[in-house]
Amino acid sequence: MSSNRILDNNLQSSFHGNVRQITQKTHQLGSNAKEVIRNLPNILTEQQIKRLKEHKYASEGTTLLDPYMQIFWKRLVEFCPLWVAPNLITIVGLVLNIGASILLIILTDGAKEQCTRWMYFLTGLGLFLYQSLDAIDGKQARRTDSSSPLGELFDHGCDSVSTVFVTVAFCCVLQLGVHPWVMFWCCMLSCVTFYCAHWQTYVSGKLKFGTFDCTEAQFFFIFVCLITIISPSFWTKTMPIIHIEYRVFSAILMIGSGFCSAVNNVRLISQGGCGRNSSSVAGTSIIFPAWHILFLTFLAYIASNHSLSTALVQHPALHLICYGIAFSKITNRLIVAHMSKSPLNRWDTAYIGPIAFCVNQYFSCFIGEHILLWFFLAFNLYDLLRYNTKVCQELCDALNIHCFRIKPPTTLNTDHTH
Repeated sequence: MSSNRILDNNLQSSFHGNVRQITQKTHQLGSNAKEVIRNLPNILTEQQIKRLKEHKYASEGTTLLDPYMQIFWKRLVEFCPLWVAPNLITIVGLVLNIGASILLIILTDGAKEQCTRWMYFLTGLGLFLYQSLDAIDGKQARRTDSSSPLGELFDHGCDSVSTVFVTVAFCCVLQLGVHPWVMFWCCMLSCVTFYCAHWQTYVSGKLKFGTFDCTEAQFFFIFVCLITIISPSFWTKTMPIIHIEYRVFSAILMIGSGFCSAVNNVRLISQGGCGRNSSSVAGTSIIFPAWHILFLTFLAYIASNHSLSTALVQHPALHLICYGIAFSKITNRLIVAHMSKSPLNRWDTAYIGPIAFCVNQYFSCFIGEHILLWFFLAFNLYDLLRYNTKVCQELCDALNIHCFRIKPPTTLNTDHTH
């Protein structure tokens, strides 16, 4: 009996010792990562950091479904422990969403084939979880009295990445890889729409929501997933009277709604900004941000249209994710410019991959386009992560806060407004 107790004590002490070692190594890795990020060249100027600290979130309008979803989101946030940081909620939702989207992209061979019903279910569930967690992070921040400009910046940054993967996943559910140019414009319009929304914010100082906005688009995608679970081959069937496939019709609806949203934002921009002489929040031209989105769209079109190995046809998902990550980077630069009331630069490292791809085509594809696409993706992912992590680190240091940790409040704030 005593020998069994000794054995149990030894096992417990060994277990606790292993846990301590893992905890210590984890803290050490975290400290080393922070040190590496701090040693990267600074991105923000002192003036930008000062204005970021002074920034206050401002929005206007409400979407069709938001008033009804607010009831659910307000109840949902009450189940979230007070020690959980709002940014941690956002990043968990993003990981679930991107993870499901990547798995779907792999199983559908880049939007060309059907896959099992459970994968469509997981994709729709991943988006619903991201939507819900993304909606309650701000409520959790107010509930725990931890609201900060970092939260808004982090939230919009995650949205810019999610937009890319959700749109490509939507195309995979519809199997749009067999119609590569329809898939191309679907993804391009989605990125352009998101960029224009923040371009309008950069001009007016307020994020303005339309009747049909992000929430409605996400539910449309979830609805598409539900139909696909019931009948995976439904989207390949031809519609009566108009004689086009259901998948093409759904893509046209998405392209049309994205185009209308972008046009509406451009209309709002044309009315002038909130700065001096109707300029932007930074006192700069309200038209200049168009340069970035037009240039990147031009590069994407040229590369797709003049590809000798038909990269868009052969590898549509990989091809469009590469350009989507570049779109995400320039959108993040625009968001930082809005929040810090600073001008945009003409050049961005996000253009290196698209320009290199076009130059490679000019020299008759000296490097294989499929191989170059993977280098393109790796560089743009590094560029995006380097920029975002460095901006977050600089802002965390300035505000004296942690990105994924908060101190639980002593009293509960019941203000859960949007």
